[in-house]
Amino acid sequence: MVDPDSSTLPPAAYVEFSHRLADAAATVVRKYFRTTVAIDEKADTSPVTIADREAEASMRALIAIHHPAHGMLGEEEGADRADAEFVWVLDPIDGTRAFIAGKPTFVTLIALVRNGVPVLGVIDQPIARERWVGFTGKTQFNGQVVSTRTCARLDRAILNTTGPDLFAGEDVHSFARLSAAVKDTLYGGDGYAYGLLAGGFIDLVAEADLKPYDFCALAPVVEGAGGVMTDWRGRSLTVDSDGRVVAAGDGAVHGLALDALGMTEASGERS
Repeated sequence: MVDPDSSTLPPAAYVEFSHRLADAAATVVRKYFRTTVAIDEKADTSPVTIADREAEASMRALIAIHHPAHGMLGEEEGADRADAEFVWVLDPIDGTRAFIAGKPTFVTLIALVRNGVPVLGVIDQPIARERWVGFTGKTQFNGQVVSTRTCARLDRAILNTTGPDLFAGEDVHSFARLSAAVKDTLYGGDGYAYGLLAGGFIDLVAEADLKPYDFCALAPVVEGAGGVMTDWRGRSLTVDSDGRVVAAGDGAVHGLALDALGMTEASGERS
């Protein structure tokens, strides 16, 4: 068992453990991918499968054994010691609809949050065996350091979002302004899109109505690769953020994207 006083652990130990968590989830997910699985509907009408539940359970079991003083927050099993200094935030299958459809664009998301702030993030695509890990200002893709690309103009930027139905109310108009200002808007991919941004293949991702397990793992990956990820008002992300996020590979285009969304003071902040 790891010393429960985890503040004494070197950074490499957290990274190594995050790989163990991702490996455990991947073993479960691969077993069920493109098989006939029962699909249940949660209270919010989103789908869930045995793969979601077993993958999260496998990660939580490891955390309970090796980091018993840490908290956990998972999409399927909820919170346990969420007020701990260190909390693991888990989304076993981000993109369950894609998983059900046999599309290998879903990901497992793993974050380590310290005092509410994401400090480590993993984006893992278990079928393609692609893994991004962001920690201490560096992001690696399958063991190789990666970085975002330069793109300082909105009209040259490629924007991605999971789908237009993420947005409601005034957010619909905010996203429409941003989409109209960029070179191209792509849909789909869930958390996978943030890995592509970290690798320098797209320039922007903007989404709304996300939960902490949807976004906590993404910020360390994006920022470790040289990008910027905030809420729509330009504030750093925490577990208490409102779920509206914008990630950019280039700081200049991030600022322009915030202006287009119209949520910052500089662009005339509104609720």
